[in-house]
Amino acid sequence: QVQVVESGGGSVQAGGSLRLSCAASGDTSRMYCMGWFRQAPGKEREGVAAFTSNAFSATGSTWYADSVKGRFTISQDNAKNTLYLLMNNLKPEDTAMYYCAARAPGYYCTGARADPAVYRYWGQGTQVTVSS
Repeated sequence: QVQVVESGGGSVQAGGSLRLSCAASGDTSRMYCMGWFRQAPGKEREGVAAFTSNAFSATGSTWYADSVKGRFTISQDNAKNTLYLLMNNLKPEDTAMYYCAARAPGYYCTGARADPAVYRYWGQGTQVTVSS
């Protein structure tokens, strides 16, 4: 079992920054794929960014939705079992509930990394509100 808990949401003006954190606990030793999703009222949940760890290396690989490329940065601190999402130059359209998610232990991110259905574990979400 894996538990993930998000924090760091809030309200900012357009152009501002926020950093979201996702603390993971439980069976994290083989947790190779984690991601950030968001869901705005009346819209479907969408993938924002994903991080793939390498079982044999400390490095990882990242993926971003086109809408956040160049503004958001996903990173992972293995020592702290924490996933981060640094969000710069925020826009009103970034307003949403942001969720951290993890695939089942042993599974890597694949081409379906933006599909919520492939993630097994979810946090409760943290609200991000960007005003113009």
